[in-house]
Amino acid sequence: MSRRTDRLNELLREEISWLVSREMRDPRLSVLVTITRVAVSVDLRQAVVYVSVMGTAEEKQATLEMLRSAAGFLQHSLKPKLDVRHVPALLFKLDQSIEEGIRLTQILDTLGPSGEARP
Repeated sequence: MSRRTDRLNELLREEISWLVSREMRDPRLSVLVTITRVAVSVDLRQAVVYVSVMGTAEEKQATLEMLRSAAGFLQHSLKPKLDVRHVPALLFKLDQSIEEGIRLTQILDTLGPSGEARP
């Protein structure tokens, strides 16, 4: 990836995080929403936004649907903040990496020093 793409990924992550936490007022939006990373396509036309949501499966799905329906609002709000000709189309995907990390940590905590399960 180029430096420009890396910078755009990070800028989009920061700006979308700020917009979601400060500007969006939707009851479907879970309190614990984190934009973990953004991956912009090579042509800069699309950006996959990875979202971590703490909550039940229904809360996760509702939050993801709400973010997908708010993509136009977010793109419009990003336009003045980005120095690009076209704001990438935002595609939201659920990121399970934080929950997987917590689960693996809990498993490791149950193991003893020799790698065997504690009684």
